[in-house]
Amino acid sequence: MDRTAEIVRELQISYAMELETVENFLANSIHLDGAPAERIKRALAGNVEIELQHARRLATRIKVLGGRVPGSLELSRNQQTVQPPVDPADVVSATRGVIFAQETAIGQYQKILKLCDGSDFVTQDLIVTLVSDEREQRQRFLGFLAEHTGQATQEGEV
Repeated sequence: MDRTAEIVRELQISYAMELETVENFLANSIHLDGAPAERIKRALAGNVEIELQHARRLATRIKVLGGRVPGSLELSRNQQTVQPPVDPADVVSATRGVIFAQETAIGQYQKILKLCDGSDFVTQDLIVTLVSDEREQRQRFLGFLAEHTGQATQEGEV
């Protein structure tokens, strides 16, 4: 497989991940209940727009590279930890799920960055921007987690 085809394949994976994140963040932004959940719900609702914009940018890049943007029946779903919790007051589980989703996205984007290195600087630039957004969101939710658990959380410790 040539390098561009590999990049397109990984962009398609990221596109699917972003759309799944939109679905789960939207569900959690509505499902969570209670006063402690209000800030998290607002943050998730705002992140829905950010993640949707990520998906749009990825889809555009896939198209520009000559790939096909996958439809809904071609998109895998894997975000077990981001599903709305059974207990709508369980903001800790929801927050941990959000952090896990962002860490997974960052890992996928790191893979694309390496794949693009020295060959596709435009895609690499896009991915750097998306990684920055994901890290910023992740940091915000680490703060929420610390508020609700009373513990400071380091990168990779969720």
